[in-house]
Amino acid sequence: MAQNAPSEYITLVSSDGFEFVVLREAAMISTVIKSMIDPRSGFKEAITGVCRFQEISGPVMEKAVEYFHYWYRNKDSSEGVQDMDIPVEFCLELLVAADFLGLDT
Repeated sequence: MAQNAPSEYITLVSSDGFEFVVLREAAMISTVIKSMIDPRSGFKEAITGVCRFQEISGPVMEKAVEYFHYWYRNKDSSEGVQDMDIPVEFCLELLVAADFLGLDT
């Protein structure tokens, strides 16, 4: 029996229950998410396409998702890329989330 190809999108769920539908390829910048949704991993997330993060709040996850798409759109650009707007009040939480998600790029 042939396996279905994975969806082009995955869903990330924050600690407060907000759901974010993200382009799978964009989310692959996160080493943690990449490992979770790898079909060879055997993880539930690889089958369902849903990753839950009890450590990351909705507003912080929203900014992380914005970064995933920002990176994806600009990954091949060599110059002229505008900076992302990051609210000061999220900086510490975003650094912690980025570390947790393995965003060292």
